[in-house]
Amino acid sequence: MPELPEVETVARGVDARVRGDKIAEAWFSSYPQTFKTSPQTQAKGLEGRTILEVHRTGKHIVCELASDAATIDAQWIVHLGMTGRLLVTTPDAPLAPHTHARLRLESGREIRFVDPRRFGRLEFRKLKKANGFEAKGAEPLSIDSAPFAQLFRGRKLAIKAALLNQTLLSGVGNIYADESLFRAGIRPRRAAGRLSRAELEKLRLALQAVLLDAIRLGGSSVSDYVDAEGVRGFFQLEHRVYQRAGEPCLVCSTPIRRIVVGGRSTHYCPQCQK
Repeated sequence: MPELPEVETVARGVDARVRGDKIAEAWFSSYPQTFKTSPQTQAKGLEGRTILEVHRTGKHIVCELASDAATIDAQWIVHLGMTGRLLVTTPDAPLAPHTHARLRLESGREIRFVDPRRFGRLEFRKLKKANGFEAKGAEPLSIDSAPFAQLFRGRKLAIKAALLNQTLLSGVGNIYADESLFRAGIRPRRAAGRLSRAELEKLRLALQAVLLDAIRLGGSSVSDYVDAEGVRGFFQLEHRVYQRAGEPCLVCSTPIRRIVVGGRSTHYCPQCQK
């Protein structure tokens, strides 16, 4: 599943290509899909609205929309799920299998939502009737030291599981939890509430550094992920522990171990992480 860096990369790419464009026509497939808003309601709400901005909130892509090209009055919210792609292309580009939404823009471009496994979610919100979309957890890239430490105070669950809890931090997934714990030198099974303030601060800084590095390199393409132009990311080439079980640690040469924490595959170095 795409995590914060991948979603951020897609959101930035879409924003750069369609900001200020108007949606002329919206089409949705008839295949079963986990739409949070019916295709008919989405099409009716999207058509004629201008895209003022596209940004990331948690693991969601949020398109801010306006009827009069000035005031935001609606949102189109995209969750990529396991295999979803949000692409900006031209109408004559080959139509990928499992394309479930096409937004034709006045500029001649198209936004396409492609989702082979159909776990993605699409939602349309009128802001007069509902609040704007907000993530449940804190934003990892901007959270300060004290509130970060407070998130884990008294918690008995493993720190790896805590990092994946989207009600605590929004956007962190398996890849970046493993990579940040490695950089911070913390074992993934340690109880979150027993980490010292210094260890939590080291983890916060490591997490932010990993996420920013991944965004800079366009995210990690370990499965289906591509950016808004269909281009794969490069951060998977920088992974130090994730999916490297049995390979030597890049720091100490100890073989990387794979365990399961909170039902998730987890990778760490038994020498570098304490």
